[in-house]
Amino acid sequence: MNKLLTTIEINTGENPEYSIIWLHGLGADGNDFVPIIDELKLPVQPAIRFIFPHASERPVTINGGYIMRAWYDIYHADFNHRQDEAGIRDSQNAVGALIDREIARGISSKNIYLAGFSQGGAMALQVGLRYPQPLAGIIALSCYLPLATSLLTEISTANISIPILMIHGALDPVIPIAYAVASREQLIALHIPVEWHQYTMAHTVCEQEIADIGNWLRRKIDTDGENYPRI
Repeated sequence: MNKLLTTIEINTGENPEYSIIWLHGLGADGNDFVPIIDELKLPVQPAIRFIFPHASERPVTINGGYIMRAWYDIYHADFNHRQDEAGIRDSQNAVGALIDREIARGISSKNIYLAGFSQGGAMALQVGLRYPQPLAGIIALSCYLPLATSLLTEISTANISIPILMIHGALDPVIPIAYAVASREQLIALHIPVEWHQYTMAHTVCEQEIADIGNWLRRKIDTDGENYPRI
């Protein structure tokens, strides 16, 4: 068995019932989204375990071969031009192992969310749609669907109806919104429920986006969440 990715873990209370595995973007690390926990204003109960993995370090071609934390290599600004399938599959297995560990720790697979920004969001889609047990949902921020042509034959029947929240910036110069829209349309064509939001922003996260993520999670985790005190 391969060594698990190193992670930052934060529990919002004792005996978590839910897990959210949050994947950072290219060149960042697990610390990048730790501050979002308080900003989401989730209920105190049920308790949630937030897991922020650090991607492995690897050379990134589009950045001159510079070694940085990355879920996979990027060869070209056109993400459909050529994809690092081996790297994507390797990280898929690594994130899948984190899900396996959460299940072994007593969290139902149906209470596990995958979230990610940019390259991390692409991996959340890659893993969540192919994981063999039913997951709670996917939060895909400023990203696109990797290995899209293989999804039809690889999608897990357990996650054929997984709820997905997709958010993108209309002014994104790194991953143009057209990539996200094409990914959204492919998912909708497969009858996967996608909630879509776009904002007048670049390749970043905005205040309204965080509020919308929090609202989406509260609806999914506990329909009575509005009655609980906030973290």
